[in-house]
This record gives sequence, structure tokens and C-alpha cells, in this order.
Amino acid sequence: MLANVCTGAIKGIEGFAVSVEVDIAAGMPTLAVVGLPDAEVRESKERVVAAVRNSGFDFPNKRITVNLSPAELRKSGTQFDLPIALGILAASGQLSAEAAEKTKNLLVLGELALDGSLRPCAGVLPMLISCKNLGKTAVIPPQNVLEGQVSATPFITPHTLKDLALYLEGQLDESAVKLAFVPEPEEAIPPELDFSDVKGQALAKRALEIAAAGGHNVLMIGLPGTGKSMLAKRFAGILPPLTQEEALEITKIYSICNLIGKSKLLTRRPFRDPHHTISDVALIGGGSTPRPGEVSLAHNGVLFLDEFAEFSRSSLEVLREPLENGRVTISRAKETVTYPARFTLLAAMNPCPCGHLGDPVTPCTCSPMQVSRYKSRLSGPLLDRIDLTVNLNPVKYTDWNKKSEGDTSAQIRERVLKAREIQRQRFAHSSTTANAFMTPREIKEFCPLPPEADKVLEAAMRKLGLSARSLDKILKTARTIADLEGKENIEVKHLVEVMQYRPLDRKGVADI
Repeated sequence: MLANVCTGAIKGIEGFAVSVEVDIAAGMPTLAVVGLPDAEVRESKERVVAAVRNSGFDFPNKRITVNLSPAELRKSGTQFDLPIALGILAASGQLSAEAAEKTKNLLVLGELALDGSLRPCAGVLPMLISCKNLGKTAVIPPQNVLEGQVSATPFITPHTLKDLALYLEGQLDESAVKLAFVPEPEEAIPPELDFSDVKGQALAKRALEIAAAGGHNVLMIGLPGTGKSMLAKRFAGILPPLTQEEALEITKIYSICNLIGKSKLLTRRPFRDPHHTISDVALIGGGSTPRPGEVSLAHNGVLFLDEFAEFSRSSLEVLREPLENGRVTISRAKETVTYPARFTLLAAMNPCPCGHLGDPVTPCTCSPMQVSRYKSRLSGPLLDRIDLTVNLNPVKYTDWNKKSEGDTSAQIRERVLKAREIQRQRFAHSSTTANAFMTPREIKEFCPLPPEADKVLEAAMRKLGLSARSLDKILKTARTIADLEGKENIEVKHLVEVMQYRPLDRKGVADI
């Protein structure tokens, strides 16, 4: 006998419908799953057998073939447990004809425990959104109810396989499988760390304000204790709020990684700060079954890399594609997936391995070879993708002891929001969201220069050996500074200010 149950799977950050076809025939008792399943799906056989038996049903002692269609796409995840079990019950005649007919109107997702209860699975939100046009009622585990609510798809949340079977037979009221799960209250959001806590470092604060206003990448270089990490931790407090579209896109990524907390939607921009020992795959994404990495988890937010030069050379080089294109493409023998990775890079590093190169008090203990090897991990192409570089000097006692505080995060954020509103109107008919992501055509359109500016840029390009990408970055950053001042056009003073945030163009990485 044959049964068919609809479920979903993930490719990249998008879902697609999968038809679970179950055939039961006479022969040697086996349960074979075909259709390019990965290890997680193949292991579902043991869970399904135990769950069916422990739910009070008979597991057919026959040859069972489960086909996951379309067969050419790889299937991963634990959400296939419930549709396979339901298909076996329908194909073996343990569900009535009426109940089996009802399964055709369902999109079934869920992992099964050995006792038949439903457990949460990853990626429910993108699967529900992508399969919404099918017009089916979703069956999801109670713990995934928040994702069901965000998707705006009709759904039910049975607690067990037995509950679902009784509901289909009409022996259980719909209220028993409708949101019996009560989500936990959201945790209180801790107050943001404030920029007014940082003493001195006016140049670094200004650079971070420009970065927040235009989405620019920043590298901070300084001795230990100069405030690099302190500034980075306060950066999230001056970023603009997420739009509804951005929040949904981030939530889909976190759903795939099973990292959604107690909120329906992620409402704050991600701030990811992986340790410098992270592997290439964990940073960029991938694996035998591709998964999003830290760069995708930081999408529409901030990726903070402390001890920047301590990351492996290979880990740093894989950042070049997402920094340039805002996405990561991972290719395997049988599939290619693309994850979004449009983030603001915030990096911090010491001037040498011991951290005291140039320190007027503590002498540096590193040999020239150690310093050279330390700095050589940052390649020219990688540094070329960083818009702003700022050197942090030790804080003077007079700055530390000042009674008057600098601008608060709220004051800086207000200026950032005004600049972002200008950009929102500028790019209203484009997919561009900030100045840092302008295309060459948009740079030409929105960054006209006064005649005297051409001489400044020409001299800079000739003396500093600027690349075309560096010139584009300078224009984008100058456009952001002009937006912060409410200026319609870029002025020479804006270009001059940008130049002070590009010391690497003047010195090169060896002379940081």
C-alpha cells in the first residue's frame, strides 16, 4: 500500500517542499530510506520504529520503502521523523481512509522521541515561509510555536504521534492540538553599554560613529588597555534598529542553526565575537552538510574579531568574499548553497605579539622577525576591504580624570539614525541599504565631487598607490560623513577626514 505525506527541507536559507512516499509490500522486513538522505535522516529509522511501537501502534513486519522526493536534492535534519511515521501508519492501514485523506492537507515537521513525543527541529521558519503557497496546515512541535506564529502559516502543535493520529481520526478536538504550549516570558534586555564610559579616544569614537552611519568596516590598532574591546562592546548601542525584512531574514538563519531564543523575531542586530582559534568552516560556514557560519550569523549586524592578527591566515582570507559580495557560496560535489553575509566588520589588534611595540613605558620584547610574521597574517587584499583604520594611543591621566563626559550612545545614535534616513531615501528604489554597499553605478550617481577634490584624489592615488577599490571606499566613507553633516554633496574636508582613517595607505601593513 502507498501513502504520501508532505514535509519540508532546507537549501541555503530557503525551504522547499519534500514529498515523503511510503510503500509497504510483502518481503524481507526492512525499512529503507532513499532520496539522498544524510546521516541524520538515515538514523531516523530507529527513532521511527521505537516511536510507532511506543505510541500503541503495530510496526509492519514487511518491506517498507520511503522515498524523499525530489530525489536529486540532499535532505538533512530531523524533521523527517514525524512524516515518515505518519506515512507508515497511513500505508499500513492503521489510519482510516478519511484520516489518511486528511494528511494530504498537512505539512508535517517534527523530530520524534522514542516514546512518540515531538521534539523541536531546526529550520522550521524558512520551511514554513517557503511552503506557505501550498495552502497546507502545518504540523510542528510545540517548542517551535514561535516560528509558526512568525510565519503566519496555519498550524497545529500536537504533543505526540498518538495525539496527531487521534486528531486525524476525529477523536481529539482541535483545541487539544492548538497551541497548548505557552512560551516562556522574554528575558529583560540589559541596558546598553554607553559610549560616555570611554575616556578619551575621540578619533576612535568618531570612526565608529561613521561606521555605524554607513555600515563601514573598521580596524582598531592599539596597545593593550587603550579601550579597543570597550569601544567594540558599545558599538551595538549606536546601530539603527532592524527593519521588519532584516529581522525576518536574520531569524531564518538562526532558525536553521536552532538558535532562536524566546522571542518571535530577533529584534536586535546580531553581534558575533568568535574566538581567534575558530576554524575556517565555523567562521565561513560549510561542512559535509553545509551550515551557516559566524559570518552569516552576523548578517545585518556586527562581526567583532578581537586579536585580529591572531586568527589563522586561512581564516582571515575566507573573509574576502563576504566582505566584497555580502554573501558566502559553499560548493560541494553534489550541491552548492549560498548564505547571506552582509555584516559590518569590527576588528581589533595589538601592534605586535607582546602588545607593547611603541609603548613609551613598557619595552617591546618581540624580535623583528616575530613582528613581521605577526603583521604578515593581514594580507593587502584583506586590508583593502577595510574602510576605516584608527590607531588608539594610551589614555592620558587628564582624559581619564575628566569630570565632563563625552557624547552618550543615545546622542551618537540620534546622528546615526538621521544619516541612515538620508540613505534610506537615497536608495529607496534599490536593494542597497547603506553607503558602504553602494555599487559602482551608485557611487558615480551619488558621490559627485567638486573640481578641487579631483586634484586631492589624484595626488593621493599617485603618492600613496591607492587601488581602485581604495578610492571607492574613500568616496563611500566621505558620502557617509557628508550625510552625518546633512550635506547634499561631498566636500574636500570630508575627503581629508577620510584620509586620516587610512594610515595603511600611507605606511603599509609592515609599518602599522
